[in-house]
Amino acid sequence: MGCRSIYLAVLAATGLVVTGSVEAHPIPFSYLDLRVEKGEIEASLVAHIIDLAHDLEGVLPEQLLDPAVAAEHAGAMAELVERRLKLSSGQQSFTPNWLPPEVLPDRQSVRLQFRYGLDEQPGMLEVSTVLFPYDPQHQTFLNVYESGELRRQAILDVSHPRVDYFLGTWQGTQAVVQRFLPLGVHHILTGADHLLFLVGLLLLGGGVRQLLIVVTAFTLAHSVTLSLSALDIFSPPTNIVEPAIALSIVWVGADNLLVGGGRDMRAWIAFVFGLIHGFGFAGILRAMELPSRSVAWSLVSFNVGVEIGQLVVVIAAALALAALRSRSELAGRRLAWAGSVVVIAVGGFWFVQRVFFPWGLS
Repeated sequence: MGCRSIYLAVLAATGLVVTGSVEAHPIPFSYLDLRVEKGEIEASLVAHIIDLAHDLEGVLPEQLLDPAVAAEHAGAMAELVERRLKLSSGQQSFTPNWLPPEVLPDRQSVRLQFRYGLDEQPGMLEVSTVLFPYDPQHQTFLNVYESGELRRQAILDVSHPRVDYFLGTWQGTQAVVQRFLPLGVHHILTGADHLLFLVGLLLLGGGVRQLLIVVTAFTLAHSVTLSLSALDIFSPPTNIVEPAIALSIVWVGADNLLVGGGRDMRAWIAFVFGLIHGFGFAGILRAMELPSRSVAWSLVSFNVGVEIGQLVVVIAAALALAALRSRSELAGRRLAWAGSVVVIAVGGFWFVQRVFFPWGLS
């Protein structure tokens, strides 16, 4: 059963259709079907006569059920929809070619039909609309068909006016990579807690092999839990994950101060707490509604982006610390000690904030 049938059934079951406010407008919904074919996109929009008449000058809703009146106002209805419905792909916006409207008396609606010509097959479609802003409760049910099969359903309204659809083609795969790889880079470079954890692991320095083992352990661990969480296999609640990430920062700083006798537990710390950080990385992906047919590419692209950003941080921090130690071993040790104290203090602050003040301090 599609979105359309489900919501009509809910309305009937709850008896909303007989209430006073809804009686004037029994179906505050519109239905948009997009059929993606080679060289074009066929579109069909079914809109209620009350919604259309509200934004057309001098027209009563019932008059739009007359095919002659609907044809007379076809241009005005097309202009109305064209202003509020945007279909694009990246920087390219598509312009519709309109067909004659069709009156649907049994549904008290008008079907507006149009086509988008495609010079080349896009990898992604961005559908954005708030069709009838006068009614904040209005919703548009979107169905996207590709090669004759229903591939995506979504509901668009004032709080969720846009949906991205990635096509199941090579161009679609490219679009997925282009979207999620930069997101991974951005997420690691703007994630202060993840960056502090990484820097804390690097404060004691070490050879290239040691640092490579530490970074690899962190990468392997967060890749596992990132996938588990993004695929909805296992995902602990945020109110556990976020304090645990803060605690991992405290732990790595404390270990730096307590290290002795040649003991180096950083690889194990990176792996164990990398598992927790992976759940943190997954939060942004869960919020983005991963494309169902390109989940693997989404995860791989995001993870590669995270690793690129991570390598930038690791290389920059490792080179800076190595340069300082080459000038003065004592200065390097003092920086490691002072840096570890800062790591513990900031991690402790975040832990207290996330446990006792999750809404923020102000």
